[in-house]
Amino acid sequence: MNEGGRVTVGVEGQTIEGTILTPEKLVPGILFVHGWGGSQKHDLDRARKISRLGCLCFTFDLRGHAATEPQRETVTRGQNLADLLAAYDFLAGQPAVDKSAIAVVGSSYGGYLAAILTSLRPVNWLALRVPALYRDEDWDIPKAALDRDDLNTYRQTWLSHSDNRALRACSKFEGDVLIVESECDEIVPHPAVGGYTASFRAARSLTYRMIKGADHALSTDKDRAQYNKLLNGWVTTMVLGARMGD
Repeated sequence: MNEGGRVTVGVEGQTIEGTILTPEKLVPGILFVHGWGGSQKHDLDRARKISRLGCLCFTFDLRGHAATEPQRETVTRGQNLADLLAAYDFLAGQPAVDKSAIAVVGSSYGGYLAAILTSLRPVNWLALRVPALYRDEDWDIPKAALDRDDLNTYRQTWLSHSDNRALRACSKFEGDVLIVESECDEIVPHPAVGGYTASFRAARSLTYRMIKGADHALSTDKDRAQYNKLLNGWVTTMVLGARMGD
């Protein structure tokens, strides 16, 4: 432990003196990015459990969700990416966080944004659950206005890393990766997930898991519990395992 210095604490009009001590090692930071139509509430339980492992976790609401839901019809992917960058910078700016040990956990639309984030900020560990794909050329169109039928067709196409911004970012990512697919996903089909998996050519490690019988939203308690177990196990092995070796 490092002695951070003497401090005084106010109490009932007087002060008491103390000494604040901080850990010798900074802690990993883990950023959670929810999907379209979701909110940070979907990640809070997972974040609480992972924080008990000695990580500083941060969940947040993308614009167009929760308190800013009235913006849902107008918000663009560019604006939501700006939200994610601001959230990353806030987490990385916390005094206890090791800036070289940041993990990002993204689901669906959040996974897509998280993949792009890796080309703009340092990320050491990346966990993507059912990561979605979107056409590059529609970037400035409000997310809610995108053609659903066209998206479904696009996601059924096997794409290479040169075909899509998120996949290009994945092809250059050099950290550890977890990809989780739902077997019965009605929104992000196997070719879309396969495009992500194939794009991680430079990754330090790639772990792929499929949750049998699960839908996109992990609607059952059983499926959610299985994903939570997968994520916790991966974080423990990758993030905390690496820290123990320091």
